[in-house]
Amino acid sequence: MFAIFNPARKLARSAMAVAAAVLLASCDTGTIGSGGPSINTSKPVPVALLVPRGSAQSGDAVLAQSLENAARMAIGDLQNVQIDLRVYDTAGNANTAAAVAQQAVSDGAKIILGPVYAQAANAAGLAVLNQNINVLSFSNNTKIAGGNVFVLGPTFDNTANRLASFAARQGKGNIVVVYSNDEAGQVGKAAITSAISQTGAKLAGSVAFEQSQQGVIAAVPQVKAMVDGTGADSVFFTATTAGALPLFSQLLPEAGVSPVEKQFIGLTRWDIPSQTLELPGVQGGWFALPDPSKSAAFTARYQAAYGGAPHPIGGLAYDGIAAIGALVGAGKADALTGAALTQSAGFQGVGGIFRLRPDGTNERGLAVATIQNKQVVVIDPAPQSFSGAGF
Repeated sequence: MFAIFNPARKLARSAMAVAAAVLLASCDTGTIGSGGPSINTSKPVPVALLVPRGSAQSGDAVLAQSLENAARMAIGDLQNVQIDLRVYDTAGNANTAAAVAQQAVSDGAKIILGPVYAQAANAAGLAVLNQNINVLSFSNNTKIAGGNVFVLGPTFDNTANRLASFAARQGKGNIVVVYSNDEAGQVGKAAITSAISQTGAKLAGSVAFEQSQQGVIAAVPQVKAMVDGTGADSVFFTATTAGALPLFSQLLPEAGVSPVEKQFIGLTRWDIPSQTLELPGVQGGWFALPDPSKSAAFTARYQAAYGGAPHPIGGLAYDGIAAIGALVGAGKADALTGAALTQSAGFQGVGGIFRLRPDGTNERGLAVATIQNKQVVVIDPAPQSFSGAGF
């Protein structure tokens, strides 16, 4: 869900946010707390769900239905809280997202859940900024976070922080970063280097590669030279299982960078698809994932209710409703303000604990896993609270 993003749009939102803050300070808008509406918790709370049902992009209709199903499942799990869920179709388009976001607020929505894609989420946030409505988007692109827009999607920052910290504690903290030179790779590299700087780890160096077979082949001797020259303990990859990871996992051991001697670490899931677990080069590698037991329980419940597995990000809609329900359940009129949404205790989601940060990003409790004998094995469990291990 990373998308090319025009910084001018973020600047525009920042300017509008400043203007809105001045306006709120100079007149009575009827809002309570910081950034959000006043609600009546004794009545059903109108929540708008923005999904890409009418998109021409393959798979979006299935994704849209999965998000709606998960949201309705979450509503059914709430205790003594009533949610009036209203579903709007963005068609996967930013202009449509802005229009339906405005329509949702006109219809009475007190908070917006979605959209999925970064440009659409940014457009929706801008469209309702002056209405003082918060947007909990399903994007993981932190470039759009801030103001009234929060991202619920799992971010590179979460994964990088968890793994860099774990590597440092395990004595594997002298790290070479291997990243693709496209946007996702650049974002991934930035997350890893930031995480290294915030832990006891050390950046030994970095190697960029082109997203092609020849690009990977050309990068292998550079990675070996960097590892040998710095005495690095670990190699941290941005490569995905659908991209360069399989080739790197084959060629690096052949070149003398063995996963037995150097710790291989992945910024993305190495257990999807499951065929990746068969690769000799990924055995012993580390990656992060949501709490497996909680994720499995959600998947089983979803399958029982709807006859099939949820979309990989379908659970984000459940998380959004769970957070809204927990806040509304406290009975406070300022339950959906920015201050309330960013409570430090966080919330329980389908993959474990998570919380929203004042800058619009999120933190999620992740487990660290490895691959042993072609099976996923958790070697450091997901934290159960934000005061526990793993944070």
